[in-house]
Amino acid sequence: MRAGVVVSTGEFAIEDVSMKEPGPHDVVVRMEASGVCHSDISVLNGLAGMGPPLVLGHEGAGTVDWVGRDVNRVRVGDRVIASLGAVCGTCWYCRREQTQLCEEGAAVAGDHWAVRADGSHLPTLAGLGTFAEAMTVHEWSIVPVETDLPFEQLALIGCGVTTGLGAVLNTARPNVGDTVGVIGLGGVGMAAIQGARIAGASRVIAIDPIEAKRTAALRLGATDVIDPADGDVAKQVRGLTGRRGVDVAIEAVGASALIEQASKMTRRGGITVLVGAAPFDATVTYKPGSFLMEDRDVRASYYGRTQALRDFPRYLSLIEAGRLDISSMVSERISLDELPAVLLKAPGDAIRHVVV
Repeated sequence: MRAGVVVSTGEFAIEDVSMKEPGPHDVVVRMEASGVCHSDISVLNGLAGMGPPLVLGHEGAGTVDWVGRDVNRVRVGDRVIASLGAVCGTCWYCRREQTQLCEEGAAVAGDHWAVRADGSHLPTLAGLGTFAEAMTVHEWSIVPVETDLPFEQLALIGCGVTTGLGAVLNTARPNVGDTVGVIGLGGVGMAAIQGARIAGASRVIAIDPIEAKRTAALRLGATDVIDPADGDVAKQVRGLTGRRGVDVAIEAVGASALIEQASKMTRRGGITVLVGAAPFDATVTYKPGSFLMEDRDVRASYYGRTQALRDFPRYLSLIEAGRLDISSMVSERISLDELPAVLLKAPGDAIRHVVV
């Protein structure tokens, strides 16, 4: 089969590889669609602590072609969404509804790979490797869904949509009527905009330097947009919120300067949510005294604190009810052969490229 491989830092190619011999708990999935996430670009450029070579891609959906003898979660022919983290359902974290921290995740990811033409093993990102014609995964790494929605929309639920929605609905949990500000309008940020609208926010402020993205955010639920080029963002946010700042500020890029910006635009008693995948060596300086005296909260939101088996079906229901718009988040459909060029260029005004 063909797969997208990080050959070395900054170098990506489509190679002919073979899949790992599947085991009793493994599933072979024919890939139907895979979203291009900013985290994939970070891995390619060596900013995520994962060295090459490896099969890239972690946001995908497909059809089950084969199941191992001990597989219980899915059957041949099922439509499935890849989950960024494995969900065993029984470990200490899973039993406490923190399945995004499943204790089996690292082991499952490390036990799945492809094989290159020279016989060497290729790890797969997160135990998935969705930039491929097919993937062999543990059953804990996929979620079956019953829906007729297009695969290109299902793929985005696997990471970007879930991370952004979860940052609002699972992590911040704003009250109806609260104000929410979102920095960064890629797939995660656009999903957060919609999450704030769904949660009943009275004001949803979208912040991004690209005009086309700000315009798209207004269609998805933003009430106001801010161009950082127009001056101090925190000051602009306070001008829209009675000089206080937002109740919830979400940083969806993963840049130290923007994390500090999100903190500055959060009101006293408010919540700053860290969502973007910052480089592992990134640092942010905080003054704890100001957080204490202003009673402000900083929360990390890994994978939107998502319970994949619970939340994926919920998000599908929101799409089918017309309350969550995923179709407009698909900026461009590309082939596997076009993927290298897309990964190596700036995303521009695209929200999500999807390999189909």
